[in-house]
Amino acid sequence: MTKQRLTSFKRQLLAVSLLSMTLAGAPPIAQAEQGYQLPDLGSTSVAVTTNDEYRLGRAWLRQFRAQTDPWHDPITQTYVHSMLAKLVPYSGVDERLVVTLVDSRLLNAFAVPGGVVGVNAGLFTTAPNEDEFASVLAHELGHLAQRHYARRMARVEETQLPTMAAMLAGMIFAAGGGGGAGIAAMMGSQAAFIQDQLAYSRRFEQEADRVGLSAMAKAGYDPQAMPEMFRTLQKLASLQGGNPPEFLLTHPVTESRISDTQARADQLTSPPHHDDPTYAMIRGRALLMLNQGNPTQAMTVLKQDDPPPAAISYLQALTDAQRSRPEAALATLDKLANDYPDLSMIPATAAQIAYDADRRQDALARSQRILRLSPRYYPAQWVEAETLVQTSPSRAFDVLRDMSEQYPEDPDVFGLLSEAAGRSGRDAWGQLARAEQLQLQGTIDTAIRQIDSAETVAKQSGDYAMASRIEQRRKDFLEYRETMRNF
Repeated sequence: MTKQRLTSFKRQLLAVSLLSMTLAGAPPIAQAEQGYQLPDLGSTSVAVTTNDEYRLGRAWLRQFRAQTDPWHDPITQTYVHSMLAKLVPYSGVDERLVVTLVDSRLLNAFAVPGGVVGVNAGLFTTAPNEDEFASVLAHELGHLAQRHYARRMARVEETQLPTMAAMLAGMIFAAGGGGGAGIAAMMGSQAAFIQDQLAYSRRFEQEADRVGLSAMAKAGYDPQAMPEMFRTLQKLASLQGGNPPEFLLTHPVTESRISDTQARADQLTSPPHHDDPTYAMIRGRALLMLNQGNPTQAMTVLKQDDPPPAAISYLQALTDAQRSRPEAALATLDKLANDYPDLSMIPATAAQIAYDADRRQDALARSQRILRLSPRYYPAQWVEAETLVQTSPSRAFDVLRDMSEQYPEDPDVFGLLSEAAGRSGRDAWGQLARAEQLQLQGTIDTAIRQIDSAETVAKQSGDYAMASRIEQRRKDFLEYRETMRNF
């Protein structure tokens, strides 16, 4: 982690100390005034409301995006959303969630107040099955449900906030690859304070485990997967010695924690085994992304955990597509789609492969066939929009305007909207959409310069209604920038 990145993170620590608990859009244009009024961080009171948590979480997400490599994969993102949708009703979380995927092989996931859930690609490589993967998400939802961020802030007020910030900075630096320097920073903090905070974190971990176990059982996942996942993590920690998985830097796994979750899991009912290949297919996507230069390695790792044959065929199709053999890939996927007609991700994968192979009409036909049955299936929407940008920009603009309202926190949607607007002669819209993309990605200064340009274009074209809309968004951006400077 660079010195510049570390400095930026330090600015966030006083407001986002939940990073010690992590497993490590802006609102629609018409709702812009909702977004950036964060609490006064200089206040003597640290009482944090749910509205504060929402705003802090969204601001943190933008900072996070600015400092990490995103993994744009609509199919995987939609899958994670679907898992969370199963768990949320039983977790006590009452907020709309935003999922962000990270292009990193480090084992990590996190939940940020305000409903931000992040998943590293590396988590898929470690969790061999859907239940173990779900156990991590359920645990993170437990942190949100128990409002551990607000409770931690209250506890921090009773201790030493500057020391807490210093300790967390060391943890972040170590997690980012700082190694010995990060550990030294942590050890340099006051020992008694650290012990107090660790004890408090262990209590939070136990609460999150219990909420997660209950949610898993009620949602139809096997609660036995949570202690099993902990054992896997414990083995990884022993194998990696002084460089444990990022997850364990903030979620220490102890024998007592494993025993506690095992005892509680034993009291819950495990569902019958099922051979749904969906998770193994998604895992294959992650493995291939992380091993792009060596797809054989991706297949080797997938096969180690005895996946369903359909998942092996699916990964083979992805590999064929990567090796410029779209015919073979599409033939395999079409057969799989016939065998598993309820898995929309299979024909959506075929549509994306057709698009990547410059088979525009085939891609459009495939995506629209899916949308007739599942009108809001994001992976198919994405392929349709991509294709229309190339073949019919005006239609693409209409489609993407709708998508930007449906996915107001997705910077990729606004990026594609900007392209569609530019190609269809809507220059002011194009520049505004680009500004929205930039602010969602955390580059607020560049976004303000972009929105200034959009306002100039709107006025020059005589579109004063658009200029007024842009002017309001500019005020929102300026308020957001001021808030972030105080972060």
